[in-house]
Amino acid sequence: MKHYIFGIFLLMNTTFLFSQSDVQIALLKYRGGGDWYANPTSLPNLIKFCNEQLGTNIREEVATIETGSEQIFDYPFIHMTGHGNVIFDGNEAQNLRNYLISGGFLHIDDNYGLDPFVRPQMKMVFPELDFVELPMDHLIYNQKFPFPNGLPKIHEHDALPAKGFGLIYEGRLVCFYTYECDLGDGWEDQAVHSDSPETRLKALRMGANIIQYVFTR
Repeated sequence: MKHYIFGIFLLMNTTFLFSQSDVQIALLKYRGGGDWYANPTSLPNLIKFCNEQLGTNIREEVATIETGSEQIFDYPFIHMTGHGNVIFDGNEAQNLRNYLISGGFLHIDDNYGLDPFVRPQMKMVFPELDFVELPMDHLIYNQKFPFPNGLPKIHEHDALPAKGFGLIYEGRLVCFYTYECDLGDGWEDQAVHSDSPETRLKALRMGANIIQYVFTR
């Protein structure tokens, strides 16, 4: 019953999500030794930006939630990042699947090195789905801040173009995977990576688009 109520809450009651102060987003703590805790200033900065620019009222405190926790259903938006290994066991994969098909949303941000580990683990969550590259006219790129060319490139890494992939379950985007982009680095305090104000603004605006897309579906 909790799963059903959560889905109705998230998908139907968007006014509540935007106006109430007890809305909270969370960082996913996964097993495997990867640094799930990377970019500690990123989500607080994104929340502040969204509250100022979108009129959201998201709590400033970011929760930390484990993949297999029942409390995952308390958060409409989960962020996942890191550079290294990720492991889900069967129960964790099923719990994450239940969360996502019930109305939850997962944003995965490859912090460089996450890709070969997270893809097979997400295949455990959705064996029937593959990541598909989202077209540049997708709504997630066309919220308050238009990105007609898709994801902005924040850090160079392998000098490959930034790409946004999605897992689409029964017509709904349940997971957005930002690759070769490093949005989370762009959300961090300026002193961490010495990114230009223009680069940080692009990252924050794209992050705000993700939040707006999730909270107004």
